[in-house]
Amino acid sequence: MAENKPQAPLYDALVHYRERKDASFHVPGHKDGQAYQDINEQIALIKAMEIDATEITGTDDLHHPEGVILEAQQLAAEYFGAAETFFLVGGSTVGNLALILSVCTAPGDVLLVQRNIHKSVIHGLMLAGANAVFLSPQIDASSGLATIPSVETVREALSRYPGAKGLLVTHPNYYGMGTALQPLAQLCHGSSVPLLVDEAHGAHFGLHQQLPPSALAQGADGVVQSTHKMLTAMTMGAMLHVQGGLLDRSLIRQRLAMVQSSSPSYPIMASLDLSRWLLQASGEERFAQALDLASRLRRDIAAMERFGLVEIGASGGSAAYSIQDPFKLVLYDAAGALSGYALQEALEALGCVPEMSDDRYVVLALGLGTSQQDADRLLAALRQLNTQLNTNISTWNITDEPDTASMLEADRGQMAASVSAPTLFSLRPVAASEVEKIPVEESAGRRAAEMVIPYPPGIPLLYPGERITEEVTAGLILLKRSKAKCQGVEDPSLHTIRVYLSKE
Repeated sequence: MAENKPQAPLYDALVHYRERKDASFHVPGHKDGQAYQDINEQIALIKAMEIDATEITGTDDLHHPEGVILEAQQLAAEYFGAAETFFLVGGSTVGNLALILSVCTAPGDVLLVQRNIHKSVIHGLMLAGANAVFLSPQIDASSGLATIPSVETVREALSRYPGAKGLLVTHPNYYGMGTALQPLAQLCHGSSVPLLVDEAHGAHFGLHQQLPPSALAQGADGVVQSTHKMLTAMTMGAMLHVQGGLLDRSLIRQRLAMVQSSSPSYPIMASLDLSRWLLQASGEERFAQALDLASRLRRDIAAMERFGLVEIGASGGSAAYSIQDPFKLVLYDAAGALSGYALQEALEALGCVPEMSDDRYVVLALGLGTSQQDADRLLAALRQLNTQLNTNISTWNITDEPDTASMLEADRGQMAASVSAPTLFSLRPVAASEVEKIPVEESAGRRAAEMVIPYPPGIPLLYPGERITEEVTAGLILLKRSKAKCQGVEDPSLHTIRVYLSKE
């Protein structure tokens, strides 16, 4: 590392730990990797084991930081613009759990929640024994992708549930799209309610002028970021940032101690410190290079007639999203022959591994570590696919089924209310004797005992415990008649649905 570098106190402490080569009479049992030293094979993990420390003199304690961990967290807070930052070694999952458990402190508390959220939020609601009021997201008319709830939906929810403990939204979505958070923050603060943001895929937002603004900069009170996803930390490395006076930071610390290991990974924590160090030392230059590569890659793909990219403006001015992560390429077969799943499989066969796919799209995640060689390999793979598709189209997984997504697009927004009734989540298992299967046509007025997730777009229409309205029943019938694909249900054809026996 160069002289006059920004500090990386936790990482530096582990380097010094490795260099001292003290005799280890403490855990972990591999003793700085020495247990593997006499093995003839090359063990790739030995280098990591050399800094796999524990809470000893000089390495601090994540759950009561007073030294290098505290200093590393303070440097991260200053860089990312938070009042206080907590390192997470269990990914954004533990950040979401801690936030929910810190605002929903009594059984039955109400939390306003964006309907299409990560499963960790549902688990947090279960642990808290909280009621969720689900808010429908905005759906882009062209792409079918969903973003945060509208200002009008949030205003209605705050009016109907003035005792809500907070609003939790996901921004950006998995595909890199989003819209302004500041209006939601202003609404929440006007009601003395904290805005909580799962910014797992936006840890890099706000770190360069060509990137969208961060949730913190737009007024969010608690923000969870997966530093390992779009930045440069090791897998499971994440951060929880807080600001303002609406969150109880002491309670957040206590909740984090509940959901995180008492023996956290020092290599993961050091990677969080090192990631911030890298950005502070050379982030401007690295982002400029990565953004230039991403821009050229978009341009080259756009020149191919066979493949398309979801871009801002393609939807004719839809309000669903006004920002897009330049590092997320949402790719699809413009000819409509290959599903997203098939396109991902084809790319993987040519040595290019995407982040994910759905029925229509493949998501390619670029980043500071993406090389020109990687970009060239992707372009070569797409050109090869183009040739293969045009010469031997029968070898690919092509479907002639009707596009149920477009058939249902106009109706999905009406299936679930924009603001749901409170739905209680708990840890109590549901016994088979408490539920029954009934025809979907008879489901109005009953409480769902399973999730119904039309896919695409993957937004839950019903959660277990939610009351099924007449509108939702009509939507279920439409899905059944259209032979739409649904996840989370015992009967994917939707001829029947599981409901609670009790009609209360």
